[in-house]
Amino acid sequence: MKKDIFMVREKKERLVIGLMSGTSADGIDAVLTRITGNGLDIRVEEQAFLFLPFPAEVHERIIRVAGGSYGGAEELCKLSNYLGQQYAKACVMLCEQAGIATADVDLAGNHGQTVWHMPKTAEYLKAQVRGTLQIGEDAYIAEALGCPVVGDFRVRDMAAGGLGAPLVPYVEYLLYRRTDKTVALQNIGGIGNVTILPRDCTLDQVTAFDTGPGNMLIDAFISQMTEGQKTYDENGAIAAGGIIHKGLLGYLMEDPYLKIIPPKNTGREYYGREYLDRICEYSRAQGIEDVDCLRTITRFTAESIAYGLRHFTGEYPDQLIIGGGGSHNPLILADLADCLPGCAILTGEDVGYCSDSKEAVAFAVLASEAVSGNCTNVPSVTGAAAAVVCGKITQ
Repeated sequence: MKKDIFMVREKKERLVIGLMSGTSADGIDAVLTRITGNGLDIRVEEQAFLFLPFPAEVHERIIRVAGGSYGGAEELCKLSNYLGQQYAKACVMLCEQAGIATADVDLAGNHGQTVWHMPKTAEYLKAQVRGTLQIGEDAYIAEALGCPVVGDFRVRDMAAGGLGAPLVPYVEYLLYRRTDKTVALQNIGGIGNVTILPRDCTLDQVTAFDTGPGNMLIDAFISQMTEGQKTYDENGAIAAGGIIHKGLLGYLMEDPYLKIIPPKNTGREYYGREYLDRICEYSRAQGIEDVDCLRTITRFTAESIAYGLRHFTGEYPDQLIIGGGGSHNPLILADLADCLPGCAILTGEDVGYCSDSKEAVAFAVLASEAVSGNCTNVPSVTGAAAAVVCGKITQ
């Protein structure tokens, strides 16, 4: 029997799948969680996790569409339905890995694939419009699992006047807050984003914002540098062979985005091809070797994080917990330790969590909270006029 939203709402313990495909567009993170309770009483146990990589041609197609000038209605329709099928495939594979039937799953939360994010108001048809677009049809997941799916989380916050991001801080507040330490959680995906939880804080005391580029510029440069033979710098090994060019780093640190006071967020529409082209133009003019340019771009990720923490946090964190793909890059971790003396640099594993599944877990929790009727945006973070229940339900 297929589950509906009312059946799931009555359950105090739920098996929930969370799905995330981020700005890097490298694939789908899928996590199976057991969630008990809700709100401040919530408990989350990770049961299984898998990563379903996108083939190179899919990655390339997403990047082109997300550039804003490629494709039209037909392309978006095809890509959205294709991705919906891939999310459903990841769910089925995850259930097989966990040794459970798809019918055992109570709920799924799907972030979808962001192809455009427009937090600033623009004039359109003589009106002022902001918006965000995440694609990947949730109906395929609902059909594969026979349970409700919560997706398209960001637009409700934007309708309430918020930036639509970041949304993960609500979950981080539930799971990571401490009474004795100020904790900062830094995700390093395509974009870097940080959440600061002051010791013994309330939800309205949480600060969060996008710090700038995470892996996006590193990945794009290494792909260009190797003529497509590599799509990322594994363990920072190639960058480690270069030296930091002070002139280029100074040029990068003049980035206007870094100086914007939160609430703020950004994405591929800002740190995309044109941004990389400007870096390459500067490097050529200065005669900078490719490996040194890569090393400097890598350092820029750490420096931009440190800049945000120094300038926009009320209390310097006791520890910085790194998640996302950047947590596997020892060069970035070493740079962060150098940029943030006195702050313990940790990964999710150091505090009992999985760095790779962190954001997928967040969308499992956000789905479960939405079903429970709990508001899940943080107005002090997004700038929304009010707390709202985020997510659309497909069943």
